Amino acid sequence: MIDLMKRVLLPTLMLAALLSMAVSCSTKEKDAEAPISVKRGEITVTIYDRGNIPSQEGKVDNNKITQWINEAGPVDVKFVPVPRTQSEQKLNALFAAGEAPDLILEYAPQIKNTLIDQKLLRPVDDMIDTYSTNYKELLKKYPALRIAGTGSDGKLYHFGRINETIPQRGLFIRTDWLKKLKLDIPKTTEELYQVAKAFTNLDPDGNGRNDTYGMAMSYNSGAVLNEMFGVTYPDFVVQNGELVHGWDHIQAVVAFKRKLYSEGLVDQQYLNDKNGSKAKQDFLTGKIGIYMDQFNVPITFYNDYYMPLKRSNPNAEITVIPYPKTPVGQFNPIFVNPIQMTGVVNAGTKDPEAVMKFVDFASSEAFMKTMYYGFEGVHSKTEPGKCPQVTDLDKWKTEFNFATGDFAMLASPILSGNCYYGTEKLNANDPFQADVKKMFELNSSFINFDLQVAGPTHSEQMPQLPKELQQILSNTTNHVGVGDGDIWIKSILTPNYLPEQAMQDAIALWEKAGGKQVDDWYRNYYANEKSHMILTKDIYDIFKQQRAAQNK
Repeated sequence: MIDLMKRVLLPTLMLAALLSMAVSCSTKEKDAEAPISVKRGEITVTIYDRGNIPSQEGKVDNNKITQWINEAGPVDVKFVPVPRTQSEQKLNALFAAGEAPDLILEYAPQIKNTLIDQKLLRPVDDMIDTYSTNYKELLKKYPALRIAGTGSDGKLYHFGRINETIPQRGLFIRTDWLKKLKLDIPKTTEELYQVAKAFTNLDPDGNGRNDTYGMAMSYNSGAVLNEMFGVTYPDFVVQNGELVHGWDHIQAVVAFKRKLYSEGLVDQQYLNDKNGSKAKQDFLTGKIGIYMDQFNVPITFYNDYYMPLKRSNPNAEITVIPYPKTPVGQFNPIFVNPIQMTGVVNAGTKDPEAVMKFVDFASSEAFMKTMYYGFEGVHSKTEPGKCPQVTDLDKWKTEFNFATGDFAMLASPILSGNCYYGTEKLNANDPFQADVKKMFELNSSFINFDLQVAGPTHSEQMPQLPKELQQILSNTTNHVGVGDGDIWIKSILTPNYLPEQAMQDAIALWEKAGGKQVDDWYRNYYANEKSHMILTKDIYDIFKQQRAAQNK
């Protein structure tokens, strides 16, 4: 069988890179195509509520961004907030009440696939054929969007986008603390543990108080620890050319977390920090020495992390480091999904034409520019032949930074030219912005193409399980999933409940629930059908192509 990725995916993405090189970052905005009918429809659309909107800006469903979307867009949109950390529960409740929005913007494939299986979502082929202009052209240019968006029944259910392919997260460390304690950058998890221990016990900030933690372990920090040991949802890894359940990897990361917890090197209340806000605040106020978080939008990191840290402690110094080697191997960070499915349509929508008009608008270059640079003449200025420049970063940070990524879940940055790569918004002449730019570039330079990432691919690219097997996986995740499975949490928190026993109990529960069927399905699919998957190697190739295009 000819490898599908070589035959379809990679050539189209190479074309995307070449096209982006040829596109001048001009002032001309490509407005969404004229409406197909004169009727101005009304739709509802989900928006993640991360609890981070400044109070003076209103609410996540009513602010300057939502107002602009309704003024500049082709339809009237009512946004429905969905808590970021509880999106599945909220969506289930909305569907159960008959109040689910017309368009659902959601990253997690297991949530969307379950809704498809329940016949709660509609195929979108007819909507695109009948009403679309902009998105229809995207599908023609980049057929990989159709491949990734097609369900197991052969129908197209998902709208998607083409992303800049970069590491999703970063591992940060206080280098001024390392210097004070005469420690080196940790290269193994044993060395990482030793540094965390020193940061906790040896008063690295020199204030004479025992008030520091070595490491964060909630939310994204806990996710990075999982990635570091090679596991992420749905906890399958490649071993000896086979896709298998990564029980040994899970046991290893749980043992590491247990060690950090039992020795007091992390916040003992980390489990209550559901969205990582406390860990973030502790890091920014100089109470945590090793911290992990999102690092795919450098201007956001500059605004929300780097500058608050420098204001709190002007002498603080940080850098980003490679993931250390673990007892089960060394792994690269997970990448931003290059071909990401982000939107699905409620089967009960009354106005599919209006939904399609909004999707066309939300995937246009005009939409992308506004989400990325703010309002022309207010937040940014564009000169002929040059990329837009943010002229009032503080104003942009207050009015746009809190949610532009979530509102722009249908926008494809690299399709709008090199002006939309992550580092373009940073001013290299500003020393602090230059520091973040350097770290951002350094994080990409750490990628070792001889290593794997957690799992065989990005979790959103895992093949869709049959309905009954997806149900088994969904029913057991809260018990045996490495992220928040209660068996593993019990082993971290309970002195006499060792990870070895936890693994035995997890495997027993998994197999009793029918998990061996899931194991066999994934193994067989990987053995016989992996040519239909976007694998780690494909993501690496896309990463190389985009970096080459950006540097020319």
